[in-house]
Amino acid sequence: MARRFIPVLILVAAVIAVQLVLTLMGSAFLLTQMTMACYYGLPIIGLCMLMGYAGQISMGHAAFFAIGGYTNAVLTTMNLNVQTGIGRVLAVMHLTVTGTDMYGTATTYLSPMLALVCAMVIAGLIAFAIGIPILRLKGHYLAMATLGFGIIVAKIIVGTKLFGGADGISGVPSFPVGPFAVSGDSAHRIENYYIAWAVLIAALVLIINLINSRAGRALKSIHGNEQAAQSIGVDTARYKLSVFVLSAVLAAVGGALLTHYNGSIGPSEISISKSVRYVAIVAVGGMANVWGALIMGLILNFLSLRGFFGSYDEAFFGVILIIIIMFFPDGLFRKPDGNIFKRWLRRP
Repeated sequence: MARRFIPVLILVAAVIAVQLVLTLMGSAFLLTQMTMACYYGLPIIGLCMLMGYAGQISMGHAAFFAIGGYTNAVLTTMNLNVQTGIGRVLAVMHLTVTGTDMYGTATTYLSPMLALVCAMVIAGLIAFAIGIPILRLKGHYLAMATLGFGIIVAKIIVGTKLFGGADGISGVPSFPVGPFAVSGDSAHRIENYYIAWAVLIAALVLIINLINSRAGRALKSIHGNEQAAQSIGVDTARYKLSVFVLSAVLAAVGGALLTHYNGSIGPSEISISKSVRYVAIVAVGGMANVWGALIMGLILNFLSLRGFFGSYDEAFFGVILIIIIMFFPDGLFRKPDGNIFKRWLRRP
């Protein structure tokens, strides 16, 4: 049982080594993009579970990422009246934080931790509500349904004044974590690097445990043959819905923490291209390979954030998705069965 966590220990050692090497080389500024790549890794490993084990595709996962980000942004930038009403109740319960906004004005806002809990609950409830009907669909019908959901959420956010419209929300405060805080302050770049990795590794351990549990075996049977899984008593609807909700919550956590790290969030986080990017990364890493999806997610997101692909960034992810589906349907981290080109040519 402990053997399954050996790669996690190796990953922890690699994380520490990368930070030390970059700091000694005077390239600690690269930790900023690595930290952001970690937060983008949360929806990716959640989507890997959904696609690779539950066999369900989602083209709207950027919506859950944005739901988490916008929820925290709204709740932590809204000035509460702590003299009356619910604001006073929250203040008495020590669920508010007093600080200053981006203009230097004193303000009292909801605790970022409570806001994160709200974001997780909202994302989970929305995933549960839409998952019941749309997870009855299969194949391209499911892809179109989740794509439609992503478009609806994007239009609501852009068209609602509360969410800042096309400008998004700025002035999002830092997220206290014990003696540290999730923020984009360059003076705390190393602390934020380790906070992001701690969150990502915790989610990774959760997923590894899930994969190797009874629920994980049930999910594998669903992916293999849903009808056969039903015939042996597996509640396929419940398992698919549970994984869908879990993946949505992980995406919301990533969106919320990245929003506090950047101090802002905009409509770009909910674009269809972001959802395509998540699916492309999972496809490259391997549909049922969490480690592969994580590695490719970190590498490709880091390069993207560094501007490696330039103005062709979105086109690049679209192209690699097409190539992987055509030639490497099991991903780069899964051994191909025979010559990939001959196998592709034999397809009807």
